[in-house]
Amino acid sequence: MNHPIDIAERLAPLGWRADLPAARTWAENPAGRAARVSEQHRTGFRVCDGEREFAVQSPAPWTRSGYPAELRAVVGDFVRLEAGCDQIVEVLPRSSLFRRAAAGEHLKVQPIAANIDTVLVVTGLDGDFNPRRLERYLVLVRASGAAPVVVLTKIDRCEEADALRARLADIEGGGVPVVAINAKDADSAAALAPWLGGGRTVVLVGSSGAGKSTLTNTLLGRSRMRTAAVRERDSRGRHTTTHRALMTLPLGACLIDTPGMRELKLTGEEDVADQVFEDIEQLAAGCRFRDCRHDAEPGCAVRAALETGVLDPGRFNNHRKLQDERAAAAKVLAARQNAPQGRPRGPRR
Repeated sequence: MNHPIDIAERLAPLGWRADLPAARTWAENPAGRAARVSEQHRTGFRVCDGEREFAVQSPAPWTRSGYPAELRAVVGDFVRLEAGCDQIVEVLPRSSLFRRAAAGEHLKVQPIAANIDTVLVVTGLDGDFNPRRLERYLVLVRASGAAPVVVLTKIDRCEEADALRARLADIEGGGVPVVAINAKDADSAAALAPWLGGGRTVVLVGSSGAGKSTLTNTLLGRSRMRTAAVRERDSRGRHTTTHRALMTLPLGACLIDTPGMRELKLTGEEDVADQVFEDIEQLAAGCRFRDCRHDAEPGCAVRAALETGVLDPGRFNNHRKLQDERAAAAKVLAARQNAPQGRPRGPRR
């Protein structure tokens, strides 16, 4: 049996903190050995226990078809290993879980990373720049329980950086930090230092070619992640990161890099209005009718804002699109949850 103090000392460099649900659960039952999932591959997991990094065996139920993906371990999870062997026996409770609906026709939740404090949403100041996609990312981040930061890369290659950043005024106005950097330059990337202190965990998300691997190498101070050239015609890159991996940074934080995401579908459990479209919600509160759809109803404050240019039509249309998508996904999710079936035990939130 491991004493909680020993665990804290070993896992502190890996983001273990006394305020985390995993630490509180471990203090109540310090049996086995605690570790953090550092890599996730199609064939299995690697974990680090503060002394070594090694491959582990997964519980047999995880390999069964239909086993809920959110109940399996993901990178960033703290897990309990069976005493005397490299076998995961429990995923400890999470403080946060970033996830999306997996690509495809059938709604399946795909967890991306767990126990994260900050999600760095990386987008290039080139053809990758898309405020509507950023809003979609922010909805998913807010639902995860982590805090978002938008990171604009390739500022050194963009003559219209200020104009593009100005298009994110509504996002910044909603309290989301926006940082523009040259991902290849350590002095420029130092602007992210406030989120990279000891005991914190951050995850990089964004499209292929946005500069995530380049930024990872710069923050590490060495070349660990492969990078690739971006096609000039559409600013898209190849998937140079092929699996999710956790690594420690010189500033003390743990960083999780992820493969590029081409599809970002909602799971049905998000609150689209939560801190992402508060400006639209505030406008809607001024509509004459409580159930106003903002189409042609008299006294619609939202339509008035659109007509006077106060509200960006693209932002409004994206808000409506995301609301409809979430509602459709929620129906599918509700039907699935109401279907009679046994549900395996997994990590508590």
